[in-house]
Amino acid sequence: MPWAALLWIFVRTHLLTPGERYLLVGDACVVTKAGTETYGVDRFFASIFGKPVPGVSLFALALVSCRERQAFPVQIAQIVRERAAVPTPQVPPATRKPGRPKASSTQAKADAPLNAEHTRIRLMLQGFLARVGQHLQLTYLVLDGHFGNQHAVLMARRLGLQLIAKLRSDSALYYPYTGPYAGRGPRRISGARIDPPAIPERFLMQTTVAEQVETRIYQIEARHETCDQPLHVVVRVKRQQTTSKHAHVYLFSSDRTLAWEELRDDYQLRFQIAFTFRDAKQYWGLEDFMVIKEAAVTNAMNLACFMVNLSRRLARDRRGSDPNASVLDLKTHYRGLSYAEEVMKLLPKKPEPGLLRRLLAQVTGLGRIHPLPADVLTG
Repeated sequence: MPWAALLWIFVRTHLLTPGERYLLVGDACVVTKAGTETYGVDRFFASIFGKPVPGVSLFALALVSCRERQAFPVQIAQIVRERAAVPTPQVPPATRKPGRPKASSTQAKADAPLNAEHTRIRLMLQGFLARVGQHLQLTYLVLDGHFGNQHAVLMARRLGLQLIAKLRSDSALYYPYTGPYAGRGPRRISGARIDPPAIPERFLMQTTVAEQVETRIYQIEARHETCDQPLHVVVRVKRQQTTSKHAHVYLFSSDRTLAWEELRDDYQLRFQIAFTFRDAKQYWGLEDFMVIKEAAVTNAMNLACFMVNLSRRLARDRRGSDPNASVLDLKTHYRGLSYAEEVMKLLPKKPEPGLLRRLLAQVTGLGRIHPLPADVLTG
């Protein structure tokens, strides 16, 4: 089935709000499997377990609403690892003189080729952006710390997007060089290395203290040795006031005009896609499917994510009269309607409308997590 088109059409038709700001978010999810026959089964690192586990993996793209703070899956692709070929013995290269060979040239960092993982994700992004067309203007691609590197920046830039991600805590970041030209050689672009606990006060944006933990947020235009352009970096430094121990986090964006509050909030919204995976596993069978063929596995993954979108649309409509309705309450409601319909078929005469409404309210309320409002029961 054309799942990518189905997911996008449903989200565009039933979930998007015109004029609202959306982020394009990507993340991987691991579904554990005990057998060995499922298509694509392998060992993948699962952050929940903190180690590689046997299972299947998928990569998902989702649109995150900045106002509703919810993620809507729009494309799912299974990650299948290719078996490494047996390397052929190679003849050792002939020794050559040290230094650069004649007529060789240096490859610009901006023209570096993407690796296999980023190429696969780029194809997904290209397909989605082609489907979106003029329906939605997307500016930012938000990924996790695994993509805090030059390849991800290039991937986003070549698609006309700006990347928001996290860098490793031990990343080598440098202040821009502001000193004089040495008079020979290329102009220096990197200054002193950034030391998070000793960042100058002129970069300080906010200071808060809670439970004897001081949190400082800095905004710096920094250089990374692997990137061809300066990065907009937000540094969050936490210090325990009693022990003076500290920890820091680097968030960055390739868009140097983005405000630090917006960058921080956008990266926090990335986690909404994790709630999508949670709902798909807990309510819609992503963790429990038993099929093993390629097409069936693809259908199971996409159907679970489609049901997440469908349930969010139903919950949005339902909460007009039932503000506390959850996904379990929705499933209970529609299961109760199905039971009530079967019972009605056995009655010789259909009940009057008032009695029928109260009857349906009582039956669909059995087993709910949150009780039905009184006006629904008596209406």
